[in-house]
Amino acid sequence: MPDTLDELLTRAKEIRKDILKMTTEAGSGHPSSSMSAAEFVTALYFGGFLRYDVKNPHWADRDRFILSKGHAAPVLYSAMAEAGYFPKAELMTLRKLGSPLEGHPNMVRLPGIEASTGSLGQGLSLGVGHALAARVDKKDYHTYVMTGDGELGEGQVWEAAASAAKYKLDNLTLIVDRNHYQQTGAAEDVLNMDPIDGKFTAFGWKTQVINGNDMGEVVKALERARAVKGQPSCIVSLTHKGQGMLKLLAKLGDLNFHGKPMPAKNLDEALAEVSAS
Repeated sequence: MPDTLDELLTRAKEIRKDILKMTTEAGSGHPSSSMSAAEFVTALYFGGFLRYDVKNPHWADRDRFILSKGHAAPVLYSAMAEAGYFPKAELMTLRKLGSPLEGHPNMVRLPGIEASTGSLGQGLSLGVGHALAARVDKKDYHTYVMTGDGELGEGQVWEAAASAAKYKLDNLTLIVDRNHYQQTGAAEDVLNMDPIDGKFTAFGWKTQVINGNDMGEVVKALERARAVKGQPSCIVSLTHKGQGMLKLLAKLGDLNFHGKPMPAKNLDEALAEVSAS
C-alpha cells in the first residue's frame, strides 16, 4: 500500500537525515542539491507512483526513474535503501573506494539505477528513449525524469523536449527541480531560462508549476501528470536548495552550499533542524 501523507512526510525527513550523514561521512558530495528533491523522490518511491520490484530490479514492466541531475545521487540512494534495494548501513560507504554508491549514479554497479548520469543535460533524452521503447514493446510502464534548473541551459534538453512532444509521449513525466541555484551561482544569473513552464508549454508539453517542497502538492501534481493523455507532462517544482536546513545555511552565509558536505561540527545542528522542520 502507498504511504499516507504523514508517512511520506516522515520518510522525507529520514531521507534528508541520511543525505546529511552519508555526505558528511564521505567528506564530499552534494547534500543541498539532494535535499531540495526529497519530496518528489519520496513520493515517487513510496506514494504509489513508481512501480518497481526490489527483488527483480530489471523487471521489464517496472516504471523508470532517471535522475538527470546525477550529482544529487544521495537522495536516490537513500530512497532505494528505504525501499529495500540494499541495507541502509551501506549508505555510509558513499564515495568510498569499492562502493557501488558512487558520486554519481552508475547503472553498471548498482541494480535499480536506470541510467548512469551526471553529465548534465542527457537525462531527458534517455527518458524519451525509454518512453518510445515502451510503445514499441507494447508496455504500459511510465518514465519519470528529474532535471535541475541549471541543466536546462543544455541544448540537448530542448531537442529531447521537442521529440517527446512530436511523438506524443504521454508515458513520460519530467520534473524540473527548480531550486534556483547551480554550481557557480543563481540559475537566473548564469543563464535565465524563465519562464520555464512557458517554454515547455510552447514545446507541446502539459505543464504545471507547484511548490515542490510541499508533499501534498507533490502528490497531487503526480496524480495530474499520470492522467495526461496525448502529450508529455512537465512539473516545474519550485524548491529550496538545502530544504530542511535553511536556517543553518543562512547562519553559515551560503544558501547555495554547492558540492560540499556539512562539516562534522555542524552535523548535529543540521539534523536537529531537519527533525524540527
